Parts: sequence; structure tokens; C-alpha cells
Amino acid sequence: MRLDDFISIPDQGRVVDAIGDAEKMTSGEIRVHVTPKCGKDVMKAAAKAFNRLKMYKTRHRNGVLIYVAFESRKFAILGDAGINSVVPQGYWDSEKDTLLEHLKSGDPATGLCKVIASVGEKLKAYFPAEEDDENELSNEISYEE
Repeated sequence: MRLDDFISIPDQGRVVDAIGDAEKMTSGEIRVHVTPKCGKDVMKAAAKAFNRLKMYKTRHRNGVLIYVAFESRKFAILGDAGINSVVPQGYWDSEKDTLLEHLKSGDPATGLCKVIASVGEKLKAYFPAEEDDENELSNEISYEE
């Protein structure tokens, strides 16, 4: 399966734009990674993707990965050490609930955009944009079969 079997090309653009908009407010970085399938442990698969995408290579260790294995019907949201050390307990669970609602209703792009906007606000609160900020990671959706 291809990425556009899960998210249409126009909706992919919406997600990329949402990432760009969220990152304008923060030094944090947000990535979306999509794959058809993952093994039993979605967190382990997400962690491998996090490392493969070099999400840990941000100045403040404030990268956030939204990982979706759509055929396996699994997903995870992973924050790096910097953001994980400051968000309240249960924060990622509330974001996962938002995404799950939209995945179940067949509107993944809207769910991703809502989560990206919310994560962007949280990143802004703890890691506001800096004068010398640069986009450290791609905003494009990464995909692997």
C-alpha cells in the first residue's frame, strides 16, 4: 500500500502545513511517520523510527514523533527527553485519544492536524521559538512499507 491509500495527497499537504504552522511558534520539531504495518510492540517500532529519523538530533531534545501503522491499526506518540521532562503526566495519552477518535471515524488527516496543533502549543509553552531557530528536521511525512 502507498501513503496516499491512507492519507490523500491534498490531506498530506494539510498535515505538512500543520507541522510548519506549529513549528513557527517553537524551537521544537514534529514529525509524522506512516507505515502500513508494525510488529506487536508499536512503541518499539515507533522508537526505531524515531532513531532512524534522527529525531534525537535537535538542540533541545524536543522532537515529537507521531507514528501510525495503519493496516496494523496501531499508533504511538513519542517525545524526546527534553519535552518528556516537562509535559505533565498523561499528556501524550490525551493526544492519543484525540488521534484515535479521528482514526476510527476515517479522518486521519484531521486527527493528525489537531494533534500537531496541540503538540505545537505545548512545545511553544516550554520551548518558544528562538531568534536563531532553524528547522532541524523535515516537515514532510515519512513513509516506509
